[in-house]
Amino acid sequence: MSDPIIVVGAGPVGLTAALELARRGVPVRIVDRLAEPTTESRAIVVHARSLEMFERLGLVDRLIGAGVRTTAMEMHSDGEVVARIALDLVDSPFPFSVTIAQTETERILTEALAEHGVTVEREVTLTGLTQDEHAVRVVLEHADGSEETVSTGWLVGADGAHSQARKLVGSTLAGKFKGERFLMGDVDADHDLDPHSMYTFFAPHDGPLLVFPMQGDRLRLIANIAPDEERTATQEWLQQVVDERAERPIRIRDSRWLTVFEVHHAQVPEYRVGRVLLAGDAAHVHSPAGAQGMNTGIQDAHNLAWKLALVGTGQGSPALLDSYHAERHPVGAEVIQFASALTRVGTLVNPIAQKLRNKGMHLLTSLAPVRHAMADRTEETAIAYRKSPIVVQGRGGGELHAGDHLSAAGPELRAALAGTHEHVLLTVAGSDSAAAPAPVADVTVRQLLVGAYDTAPTGYDAVFADPDGRTAARYGLPNGGRIMVRPDGYIAAIAPLDEDSPLHTYQALLQA
Repeated sequence: MSDPIIVVGAGPVGLTAALELARRGVPVRIVDRLAEPTTESRAIVVHARSLEMFERLGLVDRLIGAGVRTTAMEMHSDGEVVARIALDLVDSPFPFSVTIAQTETERILTEALAEHGVTVEREVTLTGLTQDEHAVRVVLEHADGSEETVSTGWLVGADGAHSQARKLVGSTLAGKFKGERFLMGDVDADHDLDPHSMYTFFAPHDGPLLVFPMQGDRLRLIANIAPDEERTATQEWLQQVVDERAERPIRIRDSRWLTVFEVHHAQVPEYRVGRVLLAGDAAHVHSPAGAQGMNTGIQDAHNLAWKLALVGTGQGSPALLDSYHAERHPVGAEVIQFASALTRVGTLVNPIAQKLRNKGMHLLTSLAPVRHAMADRTEETAIAYRKSPIVVQGRGGGELHAGDHLSAAGPELRAALAGTHEHVLLTVAGSDSAAAPAPVADVTVRQLLVGAYDTAPTGYDAVFADPDGRTAARYGLPNGGRIMVRPDGYIAAIAPLDEDSPLHTYQALLQA
């Protein structure tokens, strides 16, 4: 048995990485410097693409049950709704966000991790790290002051914006360091807001106010404040800001958590530094606009962990981990760009510019393609890895491309594509195909067939009846095709029925 992989940081990102490794039978230790899980709600929105990930982890029902479905976002200014985006426009089995306190998300992940025999080691601080081409050697300081020196093959740094792992490998965040300051409150309040929408109120003389209804009467309130504002967060101050900016009555009764925080827009140049992999806020930081920080981080973790599991069990080459940076670094950069743009738009101070913004938003969001694009961007369902070095595109492919996420129709097929299988090969028969295509030889993966046959063909692990050819139509494959699906739900390779080489090429890339 190899030395356990060490995950530093037991927030949602570190917990996701540790859980995915443990599910795949990889020894893992997860450590955190805090004595107890945080009681601060922090990140509160889980978007559709992350919900798809949680389904693959077997946790989506628990998550949805502990939160509120959010189906729209509204933007208000001058007493009018200048834009309303319905989130159910996205192509996902979960066409909504879930608004849920980070404490609950962490609880669900921690309980699932314990079901695999792994518990968080608390009051453990990473104080030293050296590495060579064979191993990482770390020094862990425990609560009693004792030090433990440990050797591991790989270390995942998921220890937040002030990451010690990032510091010890000599990496730094690079970007815009003119910080933005926010006043934030997690409160119980009397209000008449639709609990299934999230709101942005553009105030004419101040920054925007973001409002996220949660379970019951609970609200998350986030307001831009002046960069030089040094006041301590109080309920009275937050109420004053709400009164000035919100265009709906909100009366705060009680405060669960109040804070003032500052964020920058920055990213590390490399997500992989030798045998250390950085994820989440350790790799990228930005404003809360768009509510995409935690979602980007947990998707980092999922992308990384299945690859790390292959490498850790000898089924993949260490070079496979270079694809983690290649796929996720551009996503982080786009999220930073998106959050920065939203912040700039929301903090316009010139009255003419504000009116132009409002009219422009109203006009643009009246167009269906724009509403679809904004919903996809918000829910992160547009994320794809078409330029990844480990995806292979065969001839044709219809509307699907290698690197796209496969949105499977129907819970049975989705369940068959998930689980802890390393990869699944999905064969979709053509709509006019009379004879079933034979399974692909020399691929060591689970093979599924979708088609319309009176007698189920042999050689497949499962066959799904599709008498109307709806799957072929959905994927734009009238002549059929084969789709290699990665453990994270993205398409590794796609090929027509008569071309197996892209599938074999992909499998060779894993070992290259």
